[in-house]
Formats: sequence, structure tokens, C-alpha cells
Amino acid sequence: MDDPDDLDAGVLCQRLSRYVEGNKKELAVIRIPTEEEEQLRHIHRQREALVRARTKLQAQGRCLLVTHGQPAPARWWRSQGWKVLGSLLPAWLIERLEVFRPVLATLDTQIAALTLALEKAASPDLPGGVGKLTQVVISREVCDWARFKNRRQVSSYTGLCPGEYTSGCKRMPGAVTKHGNPRLRAALVELAWRLVRFQPDYRPIKKRLHVLAKGARATGAARKKAIVAVARQLAVDLWRWQTGQCTAEKLGLQP
Repeated sequence: MDDPDDLDAGVLCQRLSRYVEGNKKELAVIRIPTEEEEQLRHIHRQREALVRARTKLQAQGRCLLVTHGQPAPARWWRSQGWKVLGSLLPAWLIERLEVFRPVLATLDTQIAALTLALEKAASPDLPGGVGKLTQVVISREVCDWARFKNRRQVSSYTGLCPGEYTSGCKRMPGAVTKHGNPRLRAALVELAWRLVRFQPDYRPIKKRLHVLAKGARATGAARKKAIVAVARQLAVDLWRWQTGQCTAEKLGLQP
């Protein structure tokens, strides 16, 4: 019986041979980030990891407070909230929470330093609603906007394109593929929701404002589909803007 690894290696070699001979559909070519690009990515990814760690410790402290029927402010470890809790909590509970406070304070300091460094790297004169941190995260996750040749490649990389099942004359659209970069996808969707508030005249949003506006009578599924469509078009417009094909004002993104 043939070794499965040998079979896989044979298939890959056959595909590589056909690709070299001109059949470009046999293999998908991916771009490997440079060492410098990976170093830049690591900054905001490290910040993301620290925020998750802080959220976890914050929740553990709040859980301890709620379990014993005590008030549980969101930022309980910071000076203002701790000053109030100090006069209300029993000594044993303060002692348990004091274990978390130095770690949370250190995380606050590190997150603030990384945030400042990232915001300093942002482009000047950003459109309203496009935060400095978000702009840097999106740009560094993409690495190089110029590597995309058309809007289809941009949309495909985000993973926000709808999937499709086709058999004969039957065509069934599906959910988004979620291929590509998950961090980029999350940042685009977050930015799209922010633009609903700050850029209501942006064409993809204006077209769907009856679904996305606050208080709109729409189901959660409809709102989700609409914001994904906005995020997909937003990625394409950012590509056009960053590659000099168009200005932010021409795209409808006001300063």
C-alpha cells in the first residue's frame, strides 16, 4: 500500500509541472511578507494579545465581586474605581483583588505605549471615522496595496466575498468564504460600522442606510449582510485610495 505522503507529494509535483507549463489554475500563488513587514505587524498583534489578557483578568476580578454581591465597575482596578471599592469591600476580598491590580496596571501602560506608537505611524488627514489605529492595522495587515491588480483580488483577500455552489444550470449563493486574513476582515467590519455613524453619505452606506441606521426595522441577519457588503466595498475603495487611483473625497469619504 502506498504511503499517503508519497501520494500527496506526487500530486503536488504533477500540479507544479502543469503550473510551470502554463496552467495557472493548478496552484495558487501566495505572497510571503518580508521580515520588515512581519516586524511591523507584530506591534499591533502584540497589542491585541495584551488587550485580550487585560480583558480576561478584568473579567476574573468582576466575577469575584459579583459572586459575593459587591459592586463591579468595569475598570475596577484603576485609581478612581479602586478608591470607591476600598471603602466597601471586606479585607479578604481586597487582598484577593490586589493580586490582579499590578498586572492590570502594567498591561494598561504597555497597551497605551503600543497604541501611541501605532497612532504616530498613521497617515495624516484621514477621513472622518477612519481612526489612526484602524488605518495602521489595515495597512500593515495588507502589507502592500499595490500587489492587487483588480478589485476582485482585493475582495477575495478579505474573505468577504459570498461563496457559491454551482451544478449545471443551478447556482446557489452561500455565506462569505472567510478566506484570507481574519484580522483584516475584523478591522474592515469594525470600520464599516463606524462609518455608518460618521460617513452616512458614503455611497455603499447611503444605499443601505435604511437597514444599517440606528433604529432601522431590520433583522439581525439583514444588518449583518448589509455591513459585510459595505466592508467589502470599503476594502476596494481603500485600495483605490492607497494606490493613488482616486482620492478619499472622490470616493465620498469626507474629511
